[in-house]
Amino acid sequence: MLEELKQKVLEANLSLVEYKLVLFTWGNVSAIDREKGLVVIKPSGVDYATMTADDMVVMSLDGEKVEGRLNPSSDTPTHLELYRSFPDIGGIAHTHSTFAVAFAQAAKDIRPYGTTHADFAYGPVPCTRDLTGDEIKNDYELNTGKVIAECFAERGIDPASVPAVLVHSHGPFTWGKSAAEAAKNSAILEEVAKMAYLSETLGANEASKNIRNKHYFRKHGANAYYGQK
Repeated sequence: MLEELKQKVLEANLSLVEYKLVLFTWGNVSAIDREKGLVVIKPSGVDYATMTADDMVVMSLDGEKVEGRLNPSSDTPTHLELYRSFPDIGGIAHTHSTFAVAFAQAAKDIRPYGTTHADFAYGPVPCTRDLTGDEIKNDYELNTGKVIAECFAERGIDPASVPAVLVHSHGPFTWGKSAAEAAKNSAILEEVAKMAYLSETLGANEASKNIRNKHYFRKHGANAYYGQK
């Protein structure tokens, strides 16, 4: 079942290692088949070096395991909630990359200090509020997804224009049209977070809205001209 998607999810998970975003068994990537309403996700705690496409786990959007001999990632409920809340995304990645986690632990948004950020996201990458004690005690991973969706709804942020979030005290989640794009966005987010950290230590101000708009819309707008047709 979903053999091609399993292979793509495996490759996206392995790319997290290639991008040097994960250590040991940290991190996970998933993808969704919207027509079937099924999600393929990395198994929990399996070494990247030995992981195969057959190890991937197929889940329903309701959280039922449809196929797989292994337990799915412990973050599966977060992924499923994001797929339910953001119906246009096709893949999700989660890492504990150093600089993005540093901002999450400081409970700080990643501010748009320059054009590299603007090429990636239209405005700050937000950090969610802290989860309450009850939210942590009961359905922690599900509530992690809910607090991300809440953050975007309350701030009026379009998940298509800001494909990343920091979960307070935890770390980053990114998404895209596919598993590969979600993983790539994790790498971009980490680089943007590193640049922001260094910029803040030097006392930088945010880039002007004019230059930010120019860079975002030349790459993502209706009349974008970055790259090849």
